[in-house]
Amino acid sequence: MRPGERLPSDAELCREFGVSRMTARNAMQRLAEDGLVRRVPGLGSFVVEPPSHRYADRLMPFSNEMRHQGRTPSSRLLVREVRLASDAEAGKLRLRADEPVVHVRRLRLADDVPMAIETAVLAGRTAGVVMAADLEAGSLHEALAGEGIHLRRGVATIAAEAATSEDAGLLEVEEGDPLLVERRVIEDMQGRAIEATESRYPGRRYALDVRFEIEDGPGHREPA
Repeated sequence: MRPGERLPSDAELCREFGVSRMTARNAMQRLAEDGLVRRVPGLGSFVVEPPSHRYADRLMPFSNEMRHQGRTPSSRLLVREVRLASDAEAGKLRLRADEPVVHVRRLRLADDVPMAIETAVLAGRTAGVVMAADLEAGSLHEALAGEGIHLRRGVATIAAEAATSEDAGLLEVEEGDPLLVERRVIEDMQGRAIEATESRYPGRRYALDVRFEIEDGPGHREPA
């Protein structure tokens, strides 16, 4: 069902699936708690556009992430070029400043809704793969893996920033709206830095979930 459509009532669900009213009501409540439907007293339950979430300690290719959520991913290619690395890019990728890199900038969409502006700078050794890959309908990471470049681990920094006028135009938000900005460096199986990427997400459409443990505080004692 599409966002805005009205779901069957609890009574209709009971008849269709042969379940009790309590089972139907509990199921709808779970959908509401998960942010998938909105219950309006006297009117019914309506499908809402679910926010995109992923765990901060995992990076799934955007295309796979959106398909996992039942959405259709696509991209609009804004920039694809081979050029010399800047000093900052060379530092992140552990290259000399005069070495070539591949610069890719894309608008990432889910069901044709803008989800992120993604700017990636990749080590020059990937140029043949990246320049030939279908980066609008396909996945960059899948293209790299297909040529034996397997990305394994990385480090990321997450910050909040206000949307610039360019962000606003591409992401269809208002200038100054909050963005979730993730900057990461990803290594391959051999520990070589392959990709430095900045992803700019509209705050109301994307979120990162965090798993954590409680650190022992002063005076904490293990049970005997």
